Parts: sequence; C-alpha cells; structure tokens
Amino acid sequence: MEKVRVRFAPSPTGALHLGGVRTALYDYLFAKHHGGDFVLRIEDTDSARYVEGAEEYIMEALEWCGIVPDESPKHGGPYAPYRQSERRAIYDQYTDQILKTDYAYIAFDTPEELDAIRKEFESRGEVFAYNYRTRGRLRNSISLPKEEVEQLLAEKTPYVARFKMPVDRIVSLKDIIRGDFSVNTNDLDDKVLVKNDGMPTYHFANIIDDHEMKITHVIRGEEWLPSMALHVLLYEAMGWDAPEFAHLSLILKPEGKGKLSKRDGAKFGFPVFPLDFQDPESGEIWKGYRESGYFPEAFVNMVALLGWTPADDKEILSMEEMVQEFDLYKVHKAGARFSLDKAKWFNHQYLQQKSNNQLLEELKQIENVNSKQISDEVLLKIVSLMKERATFVKDIYEEGKFFFEAPQSFDEKAVKKAWKEDTHGVMATLTTVLEAISFDAETIKNAIHDFATEHSLGMGKVMMPLRLALVGELKGPDVPDLMEIIGKEESLNRLKKALEVLK
Repeated sequence: MEKVRVRFAPSPTGALHLGGVRTALYDYLFAKHHGGDFVLRIEDTDSARYVEGAEEYIMEALEWCGIVPDESPKHGGPYAPYRQSERRAIYDQYTDQILKTDYAYIAFDTPEELDAIRKEFESRGEVFAYNYRTRGRLRNSISLPKEEVEQLLAEKTPYVARFKMPVDRIVSLKDIIRGDFSVNTNDLDDKVLVKNDGMPTYHFANIIDDHEMKITHVIRGEEWLPSMALHVLLYEAMGWDAPEFAHLSLILKPEGKGKLSKRDGAKFGFPVFPLDFQDPESGEIWKGYRESGYFPEAFVNMVALLGWTPADDKEILSMEEMVQEFDLYKVHKAGARFSLDKAKWFNHQYLQQKSNNQLLEELKQIENVNSKQISDEVLLKIVSLMKERATFVKDIYEEGKFFFEAPQSFDEKAVKKAWKEDTHGVMATLTTVLEAISFDAETIKNAIHDFATEHSLGMGKVMMPLRLALVGELKGPDVPDLMEIIGKEESLNRLKKALEVLK
C-alpha cells in the first residue's frame, strides 16, 4: 500500500489564521494516523504579497501547537527544497513539457489590453472570461499565425502560459468530505499557469510540487473547491495520477453569517492567530492564543473539534488520542462556528488537569508574582485554593491579588453591606484575639467561631467585615485559609488599616 503523504502549504503573506492551524492539524493527524509523513511547504511564488517574518511565524506557530513536520525548509527532507521560490528550475522543466501538449498555450495580451476588453464586455452587461469563447479573438499562440508568434518570442515580448480548458467536457470529481460531484469545463476559464516573469502560479506550482513530493492526499480549505477541476485536469495533462482531495468547511464567526476573520476577533475580543502578530504595514499588533494564556494542548484540542467529532463524542483528547481516532471521512461538511466560551472551557479543563507544581512554575513566570519573592510553599497553597476557579494561569494571580498585596480601597457596595455601626468595635476586639493565637487555618477558624459565640454574633456578622478588611471586597477563598497564607503580620496590618479607613 502506498505510504500516506500530506502537505501543508501556506503562503508567507501574513500570520497563520485559525483556519490554517486547523488545516495543518488535520494534515498532521491524518498522516500520523496512517503512519505517513507530514510535509510543510512554503508557497512563496507571489513576491508582491510576501511579508517579512511570516515564514518564521508559521514555523514557530506550528511548533508551539506540537504540529511538527517530518519535512520542511527547517527540517530538510528527500524532496528539498521546500520553498517554491527555490524550485524554479523544476518548474521550468515542466513548463516546457506542458507547452508541448494541446493543454496549454502562450498569450501576449498586456494587462491594459485585457482591461480594455473587460470594460467593453461590462458596457454590454456581460462578464469577460478568457476561455474557449474568447481565446480565438485575443493575442495568443492559438489565434496568431505561427510566424507572428515566433517573431514576438524573438523580440522577447512578455507572455504568460495559459491552460487550454477543454470544451464540452463533464469532469467527474470525488472529494473525501463532500462526496461525488461534476463540473462542466465550459464554465471554467483558461487560467494562467506561468506568469510573465517565468514563475508558475499557485495552480501549476502546487500540482508539480505535489507530484514531485509524492503527496497522496490534499487536505485544504473549501475556498479551493472551485479549482479542483482545473487541478485534476492539470494532472491529466501532465500524465500523472491525481492525489485524493478533501476540502474543509469554513470556520464561522461567533454570530451571524460568514467566515471567521481577524476583524471578528477585534470586535468580540478574542484571538484568531496562534501567536501575537504585528502587521508590518500598520504596526498593529494582533493578539495570539499563546500570549493570551492558552495552553497549546488546549488550543489544539479546541481547533481539532471545529469540524470533527470523535466517535464517542469525547471532548478532551491528547494529541496521541486524536492521532488514534482521527478520521477524515468523519469531518463535517457544514461550517463550524467558533465559540470563545468553548475555547475558554477547554483551557479551564486542561488547567484543572495540571498538577499544582506544574502550575506553580507557570505562575512564577508572571512578573508581578516573581517580583514579590514569595516562597514556593506559600505559592503552592495559593495555587491549591485558586486553581478550581481559574481558566488561565494568570487568573490565579489576577483573581487572587489579595494574596500578594493589601487592598488599596474598599468596594462601596461591600462596605454598605458588611460594615455596620457596631462593626468597628467588633473588628477591634477580634484583632486583639487574633494577635494572641498561632496562625494556622484551623486555629484561626476555631478562634473566630469561639469569638462569635462568646459575643452572641452570627458568623456573617464577623466573617463578612473580616473578609472586606482582608480583600477589599466580598470575594475570595475561606478566610482562615487566606489568613494563614498571608501570615499573621499582614493579616493584622490589613485589619488595622480597615479600622482606620472605615470609621
């Protein structure tokens, strides 16, 4: 049986979008499920749209996701080079080959001439297409006498190579995800295969590279579905077997119609890129999942289920489990709607799975935590108390700032609710009691309980103002646990500060 080989072939024209990550992931899962190879190829033939640093961004993003290519510009491989810009000699060879067939021809029409014809068609309410109806009236090797073509070539007149789309053919196509369908070639135009600088377009370069690199399955976005007939015919023209195709549905915006875009991320407040990306033209920085605090394994798990459901509907899967279960035939035809709440849910689940020691090391990477010089023993206690309510590691700090610093103010609503006329006297007396005890949570808890009983006070009458004094608002973990962690001196200082401010 032929070894499965797939490729992810992005263009370095910007950041890797969520949809691109999913395509790469499905490529990887499919290849590894079948014991095959995953190839990263950089399709950089469009020099006008090339963005400096985009290739490095793509590679770094895939590495962060754990989607590691077997072959790539970085890793090398038996079919190098893996950048299209470095494969010119290979393309030249196949350009010569296809131009000797009846499937291609050269065209000398200038952009200005084509634009004029386009406007002429528009004036008649028609849409211009360079196809079997119009090619005979345009400047190309089909319409012009052989002598004139040779003269133009001798004069080094710029030209492009176009595919000669067959007439009156029904092309039967098979897509792994979408099933069987057919296309009438009369509805297709004569696409440019080679530009006037000698570089092939995406259509020609990608089928050459896929053939040369022995790619068996092409997995890509549904935006390429209209090009599938052309690509299959190009394989036929070259005398090659076509790979199998699978076209992935769109990732949809959270609300309304249409595919997810970076503008939706800005509008709804979520990243659409795996890593931070700075637009080289505008200087605008687009937030990434990594910098937003997502674990790579949570992000990848979330992306995997945007269009694929494992057999048992299980949602939390490791990369190894996804490799084992992935089935391209079970990928959905319908678009998958992105949900920020679901993305956060995945991160929360993965955070809960991590050990306290793992989270401790992550927590210490936060500058505000690191600068406090708090012992690992104390930080572990904080992690233990705050872990359950945290979605991101930074939440342990941000939702538990009261562990690290005294409140700078007191919430007005909380003061109105917890700090009554007699509260000052109650807290002053309690402070004296707390000064005299050892400061472990159990002893603190018993002392507060005994104090409330002795003074015929409900626990809320004591605990609420005590929490307010320690935290600045009515939230946080059990008060005795909080007091043990911040220590006796800090607890008493906060109580005394509250007694000064809340008179």
